[in-house]
Amino acid sequence: MSKRAVLEVIALDAEDAVAAQAGGADRLELVTDMAADGLTPSRETFAEIRAAVDISLRVMVRLADGFAAGDSRQLDTLVRRARELREAGADEFVLGFLDEAGGPDLAAVETVVGALDGCRWTFHRAIDRAADRDALRKQLADLPGLDTYLTAGSAAGVDEGLTTLLAEAARSGEPGYEQQILVGGGLRLDHLPRLKAAGVDAFHIGGASRPDGWSAPVSAAAVARWRAALDD
Repeated sequence: MSKRAVLEVIALDAEDAVAAQAGGADRLELVTDMAADGLTPSRETFAEIRAAVDISLRVMVRLADGFAAGDSRQLDTLVRRARELREAGADEFVLGFLDEAGGPDLAAVETVVGALDGCRWTFHRAIDRAADRDALRKQLADLPGLDTYLTAGSAAGVDEGLTTLLAEAARSGEPGYEQQILVGGGLRLDHLPRLKAAGVDAFHIGGASRPDGWSAPVSAAAVARWRAALDD
């Protein structure tokens, strides 16, 4: 029997979370403020969502739009927020910071990861803005807990990044490529056949789960269409 593909859905609140789980989501990415492409939710929001569903939750650790960690004060705030979420029960996270040259901000990433107590985490779409994706993967390869890259293969989205995604999937298991590829960012249902055929087994949706836009909640029916397509 083939392994079920992971379907991760962005959730802003408990209503979203319940609908996503009902539609067949395996995991949620918890964020706030999608106008800034997703920031760290409050521990209260995390607790409400954790009480509402029993699927995995990955919590964003990010204070501002963009992929810079900020100054020392902002980095201290990131660490404090991560620790507060850990204390509230969060055990999976999402993060990713670049330096001015487009390389991974190793000092910031290592500092935040140090506050996660070995928890599993995703390096998010900062990889799609990196100056050298391969170098980034190899620099981050040994960080504790890193098990996933959320990527569209390109900053412009999956349409532009599909060739890169297929090439990276073909390198699965190589040094720097042991982590799971979680495809998201302009992902459409018609992308799935080629990605699945290449061995990609994790998919991330945000707007696709909300036919009425970000001002409306997640639609369980929309999530169920993606679940059915992945299980086909």
